[in-house]
Amino acid sequence: MRIRGVKRFASAVGLLLGLLCAVEAAKVNKHKPWIETTYHGIVTENDDKVLLDPPLIALDKDAPLRYAESFEVTFTKEGEICGFRIHGQNVPFEAVVLDKSTGEGVIRAKDKLDCELQKEHTFTIQAYDCGEGPDGSNMKKSHKATVHIQVNDMNEYSPVFKEKSYKATVIEGKKYDSILKVEAVDADCSFQFSQICSYEIVTPDVPFTVDKDGNIKNTEKLNYSKERMYKLTVTAYDCGKNRASEDVLVKINIKPTCKPSWQGFNKRIEYEPGTGSLALFPSMHLETCEEPITSIQASIMLETNHIGKGCDRDTYSEKFLHKLCGASAGTVELLPAPSNSANWTVGLPTDNGHDSDQVFEFNGTQAIKVPEGVVSTTLKEPFTISVWMRHGPGGREKETILCNSDKTEMNRHHYSLYVHNCRLVLLLRQEPTESENYKPAEFHWKLDQVCDKEWHHYVLNIEFPAVTLFVDGSNFEPFLVTEDYPLHASKIETQLTIGACWQGGSARMTQYFRGNLAGLMIRSGKLENKKVIDCLYTCKEGLDVQLPEEVASAVKVDFNPNQSSLSLEGDDIESFEKVMQHISYLNSRQFPTPGIRHLRVSTTVKCFNEETCISVPDSEGYVMVLQPEEPRISLSGIDHFARGAAEFESTEGVTLFPELRIVSTITREVEVEAETEAEAEDDPTVQETVVSEEIMHNLDTCEVTVVGDELNGDHESLEVDLVQIQQRALEMSSSNVGMVITGVNTMANYEQVLHLIRYRNWHTEALFDRKFKLVCSELNGRYISNEFKVEVNVIHTANPMDHANNAMVQPQFINQVQHASVDLSGHNLANTHQASVVPSAATVVIVVCVSFLVFMIILGVFRIRAAHQRTMRDQENGKENEMDWDDSALTITVNPMETYEDQHSSEEEGDEEEEESEDGEEEDDITSAESDSSEDEGGEQEDQQGSSRQQQLEWDDSTY
Repeated sequence: MRIRGVKRFASAVGLLLGLLCAVEAAKVNKHKPWIETTYHGIVTENDDKVLLDPPLIALDKDAPLRYAESFEVTFTKEGEICGFRIHGQNVPFEAVVLDKSTGEGVIRAKDKLDCELQKEHTFTIQAYDCGEGPDGSNMKKSHKATVHIQVNDMNEYSPVFKEKSYKATVIEGKKYDSILKVEAVDADCSFQFSQICSYEIVTPDVPFTVDKDGNIKNTEKLNYSKERMYKLTVTAYDCGKNRASEDVLVKINIKPTCKPSWQGFNKRIEYEPGTGSLALFPSMHLETCEEPITSIQASIMLETNHIGKGCDRDTYSEKFLHKLCGASAGTVELLPAPSNSANWTVGLPTDNGHDSDQVFEFNGTQAIKVPEGVVSTTLKEPFTISVWMRHGPGGREKETILCNSDKTEMNRHHYSLYVHNCRLVLLLRQEPTESENYKPAEFHWKLDQVCDKEWHHYVLNIEFPAVTLFVDGSNFEPFLVTEDYPLHASKIETQLTIGACWQGGSARMTQYFRGNLAGLMIRSGKLENKKVIDCLYTCKEGLDVQLPEEVASAVKVDFNPNQSSLSLEGDDIESFEKVMQHISYLNSRQFPTPGIRHLRVSTTVKCFNEETCISVPDSEGYVMVLQPEEPRISLSGIDHFARGAAEFESTEGVTLFPELRIVSTITREVEVEAETEAEAEDDPTVQETVVSEEIMHNLDTCEVTVVGDELNGDHESLEVDLVQIQQRALEMSSSNVGMVITGVNTMANYEQVLHLIRYRNWHTEALFDRKFKLVCSELNGRYISNEFKVEVNVIHTANPMDHANNAMVQPQFINQVQHASVDLSGHNLANTHQASVVPSAATVVIVVCVSFLVFMIILGVFRIRAAHQRTMRDQENGKENEMDWDDSALTITVNPMETYEDQHSSEEEGDEEEEESEDGEEEDDITSAESDSSEDEGGEQEDQQGSSRQQQLEWDDSTY
């Protein structure tokens, strides 16, 4: 046991001696500390902690050992890291050892860092150990390592604009890609916080925008007259969403620009009817902004499509227009204005025919039959068909304008004019002939005008087998002609229709037309010449230009056919402007259609490079045709008179309108100025007075109509001298209801013709009166006169056998006159006779051989009134017979011993005469006209007048 113990003790002593030897050896500092060669660190400004990659750790191979001393383990300082040393100038960092034994350390900022002053720092660092022994001798240092530290930024600054304010000037009328650029900066050091990410215009509702780079541009064209300067407030944002500390003011001035355009153009131009030509652009000039111009082209458009049939034309009937344009006789109007003599168009929808042309509307369900006799059954070649038509795109079915087909049994179309798929087609089947060869039957024209919903004038000149079509005065050839056999012989009558085609086999209408028609005419036996066609189509309104001699050759002028547009071309601006200033609007109608005519001027300008260098905008306006003063057509004359029965029965008859006058007046307001300055100061307002002014114009119709029973052709008629009618280029038609005189002519010529109208009646035994009415009109009924009514009474002459009894008959009539309170004012008794007459209102006409019984009754009445009659005969010896008029009973009373000739006596004078007749006052009833006549003509003329003329009572309307 002792031996084992000794051995253990010896082992322990040996181990202890080995450890002591090792410790002694370890106290020697043989190795240098070791650190990484490069470090990267990040530090946030305003913070001192640096994050290094890799971490700061120093290693030393002089590893510290443990040894036992009194059984306690201690470490030597050799191998420990005592510190780190930073090398560099003004390095704001320090290195600190956290654990000497492990060599762990950190780098930290000495003070707060500012990224804006320095973003990155680079320096070197070195580690050193604790050396040997207590005094740290033989200290070892590591190699130097490079340290890169980046200072992270904080968004502590806001954007600031470089300028206190910004200004820019732009020209109106342009859109800019960039007007100006605003710029803001941020003092932050980092890219994120130092960059400006967006700009914003704070001012609302301005026509500007700003992009992320600060470029400001306008969003619309600017107008100097609307705004001369804009003030904008603009702000900026950095990428950290910090807004600028102060917004900036931006001023943008708008500068008026030189605009190439027509200057001095009035948009509203008023045209007063009857003033002739009106200059449209009297002070117009072209502003070219000093651009070098080599050529100018301009077109002036006057829009008149909405007026009448494409423009303003005379609204006379188509027949009258043909006649005015030089077409000879043979023209038949198939769509006349409804009247007593032409009533087949009654019921068709139409305009009122007043302000504009009268047109007829066909809606696809309406058609009319032309009465027999209006157009010849078989048209005599050559012949012409003309029509005004407005038609839009239709269906696939045929739409008939005019059709002549079998009236019964069959459905053959002899000739027709129809529309099919925007084609105008004329069907013309030849009548039966000896040869049965194919002949041209259908002529097709494909025309845009057929379906453009505008008015166009179509004229077909037919001279078989050639057919020529004129549309608005231009010639068109058919693109297709088909052939067919002539019709078979037949005795079936034909029916002429408009707006559809009559099917005789089924007795119904087919192929209805949809559109508007006017002026449908057929002229048989002669073709329409080009001059007449052009005249019919020519407008009464349009553009006109009177070229000055000095510029006539410098500017080329072209008109379209209806003068609704013209084009100009030239190379000299001054000459071009002079021509423009002489362009005028003209409406030759005395009573034009009022309303607006739009006007447009389009211009193209070229420079030296033969390209359009400046753009001249269109100038638009309108011509306002004012309402013409409407004429008042007045008919006046003698409207109540009597004639003897013999005159009615004579070959000459009785003139109905012997003293007719036709007068037309217009009423207008005229400003009346004050005569003196004092009056003007008292009443500063302008006074207006109405003035009536007589004018002259044409008439186209005067119609005499019987009032009451129609004329009986067996014993009465209205007659007129046809030679006089023809000499004045008028036409006359008559019927049992009256007489119509037509034709465009002056009021004077109409007046002369109306003076010649006579009424005849060769069986007047039962006729006591007849009434007639006269009405005249102008422009197809646009202006209508008053109704002038005439009443004519028949004076029946007694048989010569009864003349001796007149003295006894007289008292009865005088008694009736006294009790009737007759008003004689306005009556005119002329052409008196000594012969005795009876009133027209008597219930029994005195005939030859009055019975003795009647004589005795009259004699009894005569004795009853004997005293009164003696006074009357004493006063009226030597005077002419007098005839009194009773309006209420239409009774004519005749006193063979008296004559009443006062044309202008008033109603009061008539009453006074009746009251004072017993006092002898009737001698005053002899008028001054009687006195003058007796003095001038003498007794012989009075005797001759009394023996040659019958008594006559006329109505004078001068007092009404």
